[in-house]
Amino acid sequence: MYDILLKGGKIVDGTGNPWFRGEVAIRGGVIVGVGRVAGEAETVLDVEGLVVAPGFIDTHSHSDLLLISEPLAEAKVLQGVTTEVVGQDGLGEAPIAASHVEQWRRYLSGLNGDPDVGWSWGSLGEYLDALSEARPSVNVAALIGHGNLRLAVMGMDDRGPSGSELEAMRLLLARSMAEGAIGLSTGLIYAPCIYSETRELAELCKTVSALGGVFVVHMRDEGDRLIESIGEVAHIGCEARVPVHISHFKASGEANWGKSADALRRLHEARREGVQVSFDQYPYTAGSTFLSSLLPPWVHAGGVDSLLQRLKDPEVRLRIKEESRKPGSRSPRWDLLLCTNLKTEANAMFEGMSMKDIAEARGQSPVEALMDIVLKESNATTMISFTMSEDDVKRFMADPHGTVCTDGILLGKPHPRAYGAFPRVLGHYVRQGVLRLEDAVRKMTSLPAQIMGLEERGVVRPGFKADITVFSPDTIRDTATYADPRRRPDGIRHVIVNGELTVRDSEHTGVRAGQVHRHGR
Repeated sequence: MYDILLKGGKIVDGTGNPWFRGEVAIRGGVIVGVGRVAGEAETVLDVEGLVVAPGFIDTHSHSDLLLISEPLAEAKVLQGVTTEVVGQDGLGEAPIAASHVEQWRRYLSGLNGDPDVGWSWGSLGEYLDALSEARPSVNVAALIGHGNLRLAVMGMDDRGPSGSELEAMRLLLARSMAEGAIGLSTGLIYAPCIYSETRELAELCKTVSALGGVFVVHMRDEGDRLIESIGEVAHIGCEARVPVHISHFKASGEANWGKSADALRRLHEARREGVQVSFDQYPYTAGSTFLSSLLPPWVHAGGVDSLLQRLKDPEVRLRIKEESRKPGSRSPRWDLLLCTNLKTEANAMFEGMSMKDIAEARGQSPVEALMDIVLKESNATTMISFTMSEDDVKRFMADPHGTVCTDGILLGKPHPRAYGAFPRVLGHYVRQGVLRLEDAVRKMTSLPAQIMGLEERGVVRPGFKADITVFSPDTIRDTATYADPRRRPDGIRHVIVNGELTVRDSEHTGVRAGQVHRHGR
């Protein structure tokens, strides 16, 4: 007797092979039969005309605290995601000393909000225990944030480490990987990661490599210096002999549209030279991050309190304005930048508006409005910025070395990718012919499982964990928009996590069967 039997579906097994018709049998949380399967089951689902695929793996998630405070994980599981990778951009939630919790909590409030999660952990292992106790609806794997290592050893200082400090970071990294982390992440536009040089990263990555992990990197520049930035991470991968995974690969800024071709050539060149490099991508032409990331790196030194204090200083504000006018500054197209997650009464009316319109309404320049909003909102504001071309998005998507991610931040008026990234690929881009259905599913399943070292997931095969997403290839689509982003997709019919029916007939069943992946165990 099987627990669940899926009958009559088109099985897209995650390998990239052509679909085939058959049954999938599940018992004890494991796939026990695929293809011609006979026998009875407690639950039989007729999936005629539907695709039966492995559960989707979100390789870039910011659900670090949300999976504890809101463990149903509806935004993800309702789009077919069964596993999330957290700890991204060098900004994880562990390891962390009790003395740093309040500073770090405030610094990352633009990613996490201020959920009541207790912050009962210090080590990475204790954080994974807290995730297990929360019993989320999806599986979770965690990276160690480079920022966490720096915070523990150097605080938020704008400098390189001494020899003893670098060794202390390596020891903490090794301890955290022994406790279950799958690798190291960094965000080279965010403090304190931005203060590091290539040598520091290469030395840390030698430890990651020795312990069988992956290096996940938000590069220093995704625009004017995109190719040079790829060169840096390829150098780290070569020197440390570590697998490198580039976060949200893109060519940012109108002046850089078309650079996707050169970027992919550089990536393929690195692979020919022996560097195991891959990337992930969200399927939109707009990105999203902290609003304060537009401020110069030196403004962030010392943490949130120091940043806010600087923004009160007229001389500092003048320096920021002067730097914003210099060639090569990070000033964006203000009319293409939307402010999100505005909580104060003074600014709530501006949520979803462009910085250009906000500045005009306030009678200020955009840079002055930026500084005032970051100050008033205590650095908790996010933004959506339209910086990419559709042609580049398609070119990256067609490359076989890329996976799919949400990079979703579920605060305020979020980016629609948090609710629609995976259905958008399967609906919009597969139906446009950018990808074969089988290749799109591979990018969401077996490829990310391979990159992140998630054993026994990502393929519909006997002996693998029973993470399954069933969808209609004809009706699947994202419905979330920039104006109305919290909308569930169409076409995701059933989702099974570790053998438990978590979504049935497009509705969450309330089941929370996710497991925490611990590297090496």
